[in-house]
Amino acid sequence: MSVKPLLDVRDLAIHYRTGAGPVQAVDGIDFTIAPGEALGLVGESGCGKTTAAKAMLKLLPPNGEIPRGQMDFAGRDLVPLQGEDMRRVRWKEIAWISQAAMNALDPVYRVGDQIVEAMQAHIRIDKAEAWSRSEDLFRAVGLDPSRLRAYPHEMSGGMKQRSVIAMAMALQPQLLIADEPTTALDVVTQAQILSRLARLRRERGMALMFITHDISVVVQTCDRVAVMYGGKIMETGPVRQVFGQPFHPYTMGLTNAFPTLEGAQRELI
Repeated sequence: MSVKPLLDVRDLAIHYRTGAGPVQAVDGIDFTIAPGEALGLVGESGCGKTTAAKAMLKLLPPNGEIPRGQMDFAGRDLVPLQGEDMRRVRWKEIAWISQAAMNALDPVYRVGDQIVEAMQAHIRIDKAEAWSRSEDLFRAVGLDPSRLRAYPHEMSGGMKQRSVIAMAMALQPQLLIADEPTTALDVVTQAQILSRLARLRRERGMALMFITHDISVVVQTCDRVAVMYGGKIMETGPVRQVFGQPFHPYTMGLTNAFPTLEGAQRELI
């Protein structure tokens, strides 16, 4: 018996209105994410992967439109949802970590106050309980709860990124969308963040969607991958299958462009 998808995207198309006419950003993509599964949406910059993710949260800019397609999440189509109906889904059921999210922290407020404010904006919870929950969240992402009283400028890049992850987890979403979550971090910190996200997924049973151009992130953290190019999904399947035996020429090129530590050594210069 197959597991019913948590997210089922069918024939999703997105375009942007411009003075010269509509520009197609996403052109009829299909993919699913099962409960507790990690899917990597991988492709080069400008291929439409971030646009597709923003559409799921209705965070497209004013000139962005969805002319066709379905986005069924937990039995509801997200496409027609607006206003308060979408607000009940956003953050509470689907959370989002945007590119360079650590720079989105307000520099004049303590990090803990920002997490508390995010919780109180979506659920009925008093400040003491919200602060206590924030302490638990900081422990879950590997930070000392005392750092809740710090301002963003008093934290390293890795600590700020963990804080953003804690904020995204605050309302216990069923799906966490992470758009290039390790951008601008050093390699060691990147590995720690990815390991922590994978652990949180296992412990909390949530689904993850990683948006990245980095194949290594997908290999390290995802169960399945969807390869995107020019607004279309070229290939999808289990990570090892897609990258081990790629079917589409674009996937082959993407895989061949990725350096490997295996094989004989050779001089490059």
